[in-house]
Amino acid sequence: MIRAVVFDVGECLVDETREYGTWADWLGVPRHTFHAMFGAVIAQGRDYREVFQQFRPGFDLYAEREKRADAGQAETFGEEDLYTDVRPAFAELRADGLWLGIAGNQTVRAGRILRELFSDGVDLIGTSDDWGASKPDLEFFKRVAEAVPFDVGEILYVGDRCDNDVRPARLAGMQTALVHRGPWATIQWNTDEARELPTFRAESLLDLPKLIRQLNGPTH
Repeated sequence: MIRAVVFDVGECLVDETREYGTWADWLGVPRHTFHAMFGAVIAQGRDYREVFQQFRPGFDLYAEREKRADAGQAETFGEEDLYTDVRPAFAELRADGLWLGIAGNQTVRAGRILRELFSDGVDLIGTSDDWGASKPDLEFFKRVAEAVPFDVGEILYVGDRCDNDVRPARLAGMQTALVHRGPWATIQWNTDEARELPTFRAESLLDLPKLIRQLNGPTH
């Protein structure tokens, strides 16, 4: 039985189009060129941070984030960047009595934004910067499991990536859902791993309440 649902952030809840566009601007690279290189890097299974190295060797993402903040151009996102299914899906899951959390590879700054956006109706907001552990490290999922008041097998972790979300969450003992959006899911969707590994495959977060009810059965 699934009692808790924990969501990744980028390309699961938040459309990152604006974020990566502003990074292209910061680097002085045409946005379509940046996005093309981004797709090429992740299609090869490489770390997305290598994209920045292609345009500026030695690029330090954390240091550049601080430079952007100092220049009044800090990375940001808001209600308008949430995918349109997020709010109704959360409401339906909450109405079904499920415990809800948000946990992803995010900065302290992003964590503050998430806490403002989801001040009501979410039981956990955790970030890699808060915990000192990043996906796909199993320590990250251990922190999630410690924060959720149910057995690890009763947690559904929802993300857009097999490599960063589904595979390590499964290894940690969680149920998993792969949502079909964003560059990673688009590239990975038809792979054997994406077909076979997740508990659920979802075109929308609004698919999840029904899928969970079916798995939990009539006693839920």
